Amino acid sequence: MTSGIGSVGNGHSGGKDCDDGHYGGPADCATDREPDPSDSLRTWGAFQQALREHAGYSRAEFADLVRFSKHTVESVERGRRMPDAAFVQRADEVLGSTGALLKSSKYVTRGRGDVGLAAWFWEWARLERVAVSLCTYECRLVPGLLQSEGYARALFENRIPLLTDEQLEAQVAARLDRQRMLSERPTVPFHFIVEEAVFLRRLGGHDVWRGQLDYVLERTAPRNVTLQVVPTGAEFHACMDGPIRLLETPKGRRLAYSEGQENGRWISDPKEVSLLCQRYDTLRSQALNAKDSRGLLERLRGE
Repeated sequence: MTSGIGSVGNGHSGGKDCDDGHYGGPADCATDREPDPSDSLRTWGAFQQALREHAGYSRAEFADLVRFSKHTVESVERGRRMPDAAFVQRADEVLGSTGALLKSSKYVTRGRGDVGLAAWFWEWARLERVAVSLCTYECRLVPGLLQSEGYARALFENRIPLLTDEQLEAQVAARLDRQRMLSERPTVPFHFIVEEAVFLRRLGGHDVWRGQLDYVLERTAPRNVTLQVVPTGAEFHACMDGPIRLLETPKGRRLAYSEGQENGRWISDPKEVSLLCQRYDTLRSQALNAKDSRGLLERLRGE
């Protein structure tokens, strides 16, 4: 492997979220701990909460009005989650359309690092935000960028060792916030290949499962987002060695990332990356096309 930006690394989590819902143990937190949210994030959340309470809305009532979950509203108000544009716009409208929330949101920053992300995932997450293309193959679970809040919550609730309520909320908030790039970067192609078996697993129960199918169909509707499903009856399969994640940097460099239990690594060796790209491209031809993939998910949802 080569050294530098694309060197292979693996390690233990700083107690934060990576794409498969992994969460490191307490010992990890002591040596590789994530920074706290920024003061501006906490301040904006407290400001929005004060306006909500002044207007006489409970957190649950306000969540219904802005069409976000109560958990999301709580995470924003406590400074655990960056408010996205839709949240800010709706909150401002519900709370009087003064423009105060809209104007102040421009000055909200995360602080140092990516709150809620696993230590080994920081650099990959940073590269995702500037990549000119992203490709993901997943055989274990719905990719993080396509997970509904209910699915992500169920995923983290199943972690061993168990998370505290605060840790769980931080993970969910980080997962949903990372998804903003799908809508904020409409000219960047995002491509996903997912096993049909992933969508058959009813993690979290029937309602969560059905909501996840709806969410995937919604998130993959834009022209720059493509989903292909590998049917369980497929006779040929180029990626039997496990998940693959690929991206291309603005300078045209291709990198890969893989994730397992208790570690993650990213790959820059040109020969290895080229091999993974060949496998991914072959699997694209073996999976259902985008139209048929959507049809399969719609049938599953109908069931």
